[in-house]
Amino acid sequence: MLLKALLQDHCPEVKVLGDFADLESGVQSIKRNAPDLVFLDIELPGSSGLQILDFFIEEEVNFSIIFVTAYNEYAIQAFKLSAIDYVLKPINVEKLKDAVAHYQLQKQKQIRQLDALKTNLYESKKKIVIPSRDDFQYIDPEDVLYVKAEGSYCQFHLRNGKRILMSRNLKYVEEMIQSFTFLQRIHKSFIANINELTNYNRGTGKVLLSNGTELQATSEKMEALGLK
Repeated sequence: MLLKALLQDHCPEVKVLGDFADLESGVQSIKRNAPDLVFLDIELPGSSGLQILDFFIEEEVNFSIIFVTAYNEYAIQAFKLSAIDYVLKPINVEKLKDAVAHYQLQKQKQIRQLDALKTNLYESKKKIVIPSRDDFQYIDPEDVLYVKAEGSYCQFHLRNGKRILMSRNLKYVEEMIQSFTFLQRIHKSFIANINELTNYNRGTGKVLLSNGTELQATSEKMEALGLK
């Protein structure tokens, strides 16, 4: 009821077709009304909102999902890694408006996003999920040597020499991977795997990685990491 009221007051472009307390009723309405957008909680009576796509074949998924959840910080990292929209409870009006605005820009199916979210919520070993135009790449955090800022993009450099470009800035990546404590910001342009550092030259301010790569670091960042 609160969400409906907030949408009516602050997102008039959203027309509410129905509200339901359980997944089965919601699925029946989706099949009947074919909405563009579904606001979905994860914790539902007798089921999880994450199971919603189990009720549809891929061709039927013509709707986007915004999760409205009271999940904990661990789960919020999973949402960020999976590039899926969410609004935390208690609902903040500005966050709700941002999520609706983002949906209007994207308007894309979320089969892969939801699969990625399930992976990050339930797998014991979490992955970094990097979205691209057509798919998602799953990488082990331990395989990341460093991440380099490239303007509004970032490039992940992996142990095997592979490079993956992500269409997000370094600040976004820093927030996205904060649960992986061995990946740390060492410079305005670099995030590095501190387990791979072999040398830090205080004079030049450069660090050496295990593969021979040199990166610039700032003394403030290194001191904060206890690596001065």
